[in-house]
This record gives sequence, C-alpha cells and structure tokens, in this order.
Amino acid sequence: MPVIINDVKLDYKDVLIRPRRSDLNSRAEVNLFSEMTFRHSKRTYNGIPLMASNMDSIGTFEMAKTLSKHGVFTAINKYNSIEGWKKFATENPECLHNVAVCSGIAEGDFKRLSTILTLIPELSFILIDVANGYAQSFVNYIKKVRHAFPNHTIAAGDVATAEITEELILAGADIVKIGIGPGSVCTTRTTTGVGFPQLSAVLECAEAAHTLNGFVIADGGCNCTGDVAKALGAGADFVMIGGMLSGHDQCLGEVIERDGKQLKIFYGSCSATAMNKFFGGVAKYRSVEGKTVEIPYRGDVEPTILEMLGGLRSTCTYVGASSVQELPLRTIFVRCNEVVNSIFGPS
Repeated sequence: MPVIINDVKLDYKDVLIRPRRSDLNSRAEVNLFSEMTFRHSKRTYNGIPLMASNMDSIGTFEMAKTLSKHGVFTAINKYNSIEGWKKFATENPECLHNVAVCSGIAEGDFKRLSTILTLIPELSFILIDVANGYAQSFVNYIKKVRHAFPNHTIAAGDVATAEITEELILAGADIVKIGIGPGSVCTTRTTTGVGFPQLSAVLECAEAAHTLNGFVIADGGCNCTGDVAKALGAGADFVMIGGMLSGHDQCLGEVIERDGKQLKIFYGSCSATAMNKFFGGVAKYRSVEGKTVEIPYRGDVEPTILEMLGGLRSTCTYVGASSVQELPLRTIFVRCNEVVNSIFGPS
C-alpha cells in the first residue's frame, strides 16, 4: 500500500544559513582544506572538498590539471582510454592524489579499472558510478572491488536515503555519493517521478555515514556557491559540481558560434547525446533521463574556481567557522520563501 511521508523535505532553494557572531577578521584566515581518514582504505586525504563531476564533458584530464593546483578534486570520466590515463599520469604525477578512476559495474568496467590501477599504482581513489545505486548488483560490485583493492579509497553512488548509505559503507565504500535527480541536465525526476530533495538527502545520509565513520559526496543541485556552502553546512564531506563548471576551456567539446554568440554543449550522462555517443543510441528498453543544452562559452575555469573558493571563505566568516570542516558545527538553516531579490534578474 502506498505511503506518504509527511515530514518536510528541503532543497537548497528552501533555506538560508543564519549568520552568527564571528571572531574572524578576514576571509584569508579561513582554512578550506579538509583532512579525512577513510574507514576501509585507512588512507588520509587532505584537500579542498570540492569535486568536479565525472560527467563526460566535466571530468577531463585538463580540468584535473587546473583544479588540482588549487587542491580541488576531479572525478575523471570513465570514457577516457587507458593510453590517455598513462599519458596523464606520466606528465602530471602531482595531480594523482586529486583524481579518481571511475567505473561502471559491467565486467568490462572491472577489467578496465584493474588495468588502470595496475599500470598506475599511485592512483588511490576509485569512483563506482551508476544512476541507480539501489540495485543489489551494485552492492555486490562494491564488495568485489573492495576485495580486489583493499587499500584503495572507494566512493560509490548515487543514492539518496540513509539506509542504503549505510549498506554501501558496510559493503566496502568509504564515501557514498548522494543525489537522485537534482542535476541541472538530469531529467530523472520528470521522467520517472523518483527523487529526494537534495538538502534533506545530504542531511540524512551524512548523519548515517558519519555514524559508521563513512563520508558522503553531495552530487548535484548546486546553482551557485551559496548552494555549495549549504551542502557543506549540511554535513557533506565533498560537493560534486557539474553545471557550475560547464562551458569552460577545460570541458570537453569545441566552442561553437551561433547568432554572434560563443557557446559550448553541455549534456547529462543519461541524455540522448551521451547514449548516442557511447552506446550507438538509446536502447529500446530504456528512456532518456538527461537533456542537452547550449550554454555560453566561459573561457578558462580558473577564475570560476577562485570565485567559488572566495565565496566559501565568505560563508565561513559569516558564521564564525575558521575552517570548512568547522562549517557544519556553525551552520543553522532558516527556512525561507525567497532566497534572492530578483527584481533585476537572476544573480
């Protein structure tokens, strides 16, 4: 029998962070680096807890080279060749602690993952990525990868509820990726009716993960740096970013000219564009759960990431957090009906 959960569930647009007294005199005093030691791999990571998405056009080697200079992580998309990985590792060894190798759950994915990790032993992060992390086959695959690579840090997702977050951690994941349908070019919620408001998903899943000494990635739903800050304030250990990094030089795809404007293509991982590119079309048994958009060309990504980091430092000063790791302890959310004054258009 169908059940209705009457508890209010919230997205980033539904709240603001309440300012609090602060002893900080300058944004420069804020430490944006987080240090975490993982439950299964026992490895310790220190970096800024932002992560470029493993989407085809975002999780590129070029993106990783730029973001790693600032201590920011990149999940490299799974469509890069083994030869490309070898070249990247040889030419950019300083970036290897800030990237993850991504894998699906097919047998061919496991063979490719094993080959890359054997050829490049310095790589320590694995991201197992599927659209629906609730399948038993996904749990079984995490166990398989954990058995094969006991000393690697494994992130896995996507899911959006506390119970499955706990199950994935117990199966061998160090980090669970949270988000069903919140992405800017994801249409899962309209196509299937399935999802969970992202802020509440992060709050509930982070609490479940932290109880087991696990971690979470808030994946999707951020339209501005303020949303990233809300995700971190809600307990996310990383925030994965796609649309906010799109349109840059480091993104896959050429700049196109239309009506005197420079544009780049940005598309979802389950869009018709992606399925035509990688699988020869949309299989008859499935639907399209992503869209393709043309967005303004934005040049180099470095100014964008620096602006983002500056915004996070400002968030910390408004609530009196001397570090980004202290932000959840200082965050109080206030529900609201309107986040911004839009009289002159969107900010």
